[in-house]
Order: sequence, then C-alpha cells, then structure tokens
Amino acid sequence: MSRFSATQKNGPLTPGKPGGMSSTPNVTRVTADGVAWLASTGTYPRSTLAHWQEHPDAPVVLPCGTAFDVVSAPAVFGRRMLDQLWDEGPGSGPVAMFRGRMLLFSTPGTAQRLPSLLAWEEWGSHRTQAVPPLLCHGTGDAVTVPAPYGDAPVAGESRWLVAPDQRHPWLPGPEVVLWAAVRAARAAVRISIFPPADQGAKVYDVSRRR
Repeated sequence: MSRFSATQKNGPLTPGKPGGMSSTPNVTRVTADGVAWLASTGTYPRSTLAHWQEHPDAPVVLPCGTAFDVVSAPAVFGRRMLDQLWDEGPGSGPVAMFRGRMLLFSTPGTAQRLPSLLAWEEWGSHRTQAVPPLLCHGTGDAVTVPAPYGDAPVAGESRWLVAPDQRHPWLPGPEVVLWAAVRAARAAVRISIFPPADQGAKVYDVSRRR
C-alpha cells in the first residue's frame, strides 16, 4: 500500500494553505509585475525585456532551479491536475501550455524531490499504466514559455492558463504537486482516456486561492 493511500484513510488530505495570494480576477494575461518576475528569472533580465519589446509575440527560454522549477505533463492529464488544485486544493502558481504540454511552475527543488515521492506512490507501475509520466525540470534545465505580450492565442496554441501576476508569486511545492497528480490519476483510471472538449476558454479565478 502506498503512503498516500494510507494517509487518505485517516480523512481528506488537503495541501497546506498558502498566504499572500493575488486577487486578480483575470489570470490569462501577464501583468506588468508578472513580466518583471519572468524577466528577473533569466540570466540577463534587461535583455529579456528588450527582446519582448521588439518581439512581443515571441516565446522565451528561461532557466529553472533558482526562481522556480517546472513540472511538465501532457495537456489532458495536466488539466486534470490543475482542476484538482483549483477545485479542492490551494490553487496554483503560474501555469502555461506549450506545444501540447502543461507547464506547472513550482518551488525550486521540486524537480529533485518529486520523482522520489512519485516512486513511493508506485507511479508508472502496472497499477497506474493509464497515468502518463511527469517531466521535472530543475537546476541545469530550461523551459520555453509563451510570450507575456501580444494578443491572446486561440484555443490549442501556446498560452498562459494562469499567468504570472506578481513579482513574487506563490508556487506549489513537491507535496502539493504530488497531491494533485495522485488525485488526477485516480480520476484517470475511472474514466475512458479520451480527450475532453477543449477548455481553452476556462479561467481560474485566483481570488479562490486558499
């Protein structure tokens, strides 16, 4: 029996409640503070800002491991994780879709810790064959994220699902990501694995963060 399942027997498992959250109602657009945070995570913040000013629709590569780590999941399963975080958990930090994968920004160190937590849950074993692997990007890795400026892309293209809106955004840690992944996995094995209707228009209200 996995450690997560044993914990669930003693009552509902809910991640810790973070504080200092934003109350911005529309989180699909990056705010000025969010742009400043994204730029600050790169090696040359001024160059990044200048690049966006000249190419407002251009994605940018940002390093992981210092300001954030990133957990990457296939689009459908990632949406289930994100819905768990918002429906029953503490909400999320910035989240982007890029080339068919969901990028969940998390605390530095998550990429190192999460794989061992998933292994403890027997992730990828015969019991969870319907559950896709998660990719963890940390120190030494980099990710490509959608541009903060420009018109909102149509459904299916690279875009922000929960856009950065603070200079110091709250980010989930490995335990919170694990909680969302396991809850999403339980839902995945109970239903047929077919892509649901597109949810591109769905907006997560950050005022509901707990």
